[in-house]
Amino acid sequence: MESIAENGVEVIVIDNNSSDGSLEYLRPRFPWVQFIGNQKNAGFGAANNQGLERAKGKNILFLNPDTIIAEDSFIKCISLLQSEDGAGACGVRMIDGSGKYLKESKRGFPSPWASFCKFSGLTGIFPHSKIFAQYYLGHLSEKQNNEVAILSGAFMMAKKEAISRTGGFDERFYMYAEDIDLSHRIRQQGFKNFYLASVSIIHFKGASTPRDFRRLKLFYKAMSQFTDKHFKGYAGGLNLFLMKAAIGASAGLATLALWFQRKTPRPGTAKARIYLTGDPGSIFSVSEILLSREKLLVKNPQDAQEIIFCEGPGFSFKKIIDFLPLNNRRARYRFHANNSNSIIGSGSGNTMEEVFILPS
Repeated sequence: MESIAENGVEVIVIDNNSSDGSLEYLRPRFPWVQFIGNQKNAGFGAANNQGLERAKGKNILFLNPDTIIAEDSFIKCISLLQSEDGAGACGVRMIDGSGKYLKESKRGFPSPWASFCKFSGLTGIFPHSKIFAQYYLGHLSEKQNNEVAILSGAFMMAKKEAISRTGGFDERFYMYAEDIDLSHRIRQQGFKNFYLASVSIIHFKGASTPRDFRRLKLFYKAMSQFTDKHFKGYAGGLNLFLMKAAIGASAGLATLALWFQRKTPRPGTAKARIYLTGDPGSIFSVSEILLSREKLLVKNPQDAQEIIFCEGPGFSFKKIIDFLPLNNRRARYRFHANNSNSIIGSGSGNTMEEVFILPS
């Protein structure tokens, strides 16, 4: 990681008033990183703008903390921005912690018709239709590069010139829709947005907030603000009506789901069977710690309930990311970065990201 700083890449981390001791833990371990600790959580867009003010590079990457990226992600994105005529920003192919493709990796503009199809379920019925699946651009292959309207803020690399013309994120959006708004304004300034399918990252979707009624309220508020800003007259009224109906239905379903979760008995305390794979040196370090904690390690991945991918010189994050979509096992996946003190993992967007801290 030291080589990143030496190669002229600056890393700026914004801490939005976390209470878990993150800054105190990270600062001494990464002295070349610029840390900004906020006294209150001003929201995703406002925090990104703080980093944008300090950034000096020609290309800016906005990156969620709940992500794992491949070693060649940056160079491929920069190459696209430099080679594509009129390129302003690009996003990448995202998968969750189980290897499932995340549809929000590429999106169309949320017009009244696109929103209606998404909220009414037509997009789900016809996921690859050019007419009914406009919201997620279902007619475009997830495995092919394409120009798109909307990129995800979880990983968005943009030219500093394009971001400067837009003025950055609109800070009225506390959470959700700020990436839709910024993507749209980049295009309004005459730039193009690209979806780069040849780069995949892991995004532990939903780690910022639990999937509950509060999250739905935040989403509804953001989309309402987006509609008020970008739609006028009949189109705006129709879009807002469709979103209200959809969010109301989603809130009801989420309430039922949470009720059933509370009623469902918790699993027993039996030890999970764990299989380690990846870099030999990293595997050895993790296995010693897990065995000291009396964890049950197995030699066959078919017998495992949990699989821990151990990154290191002999097994890159790129190999891990490329492997996940090809594997259909029901085991839970976790990830360990070489020389780090943690194991992280989350099965899908329905579960919160988990962090297991190892002793120093």
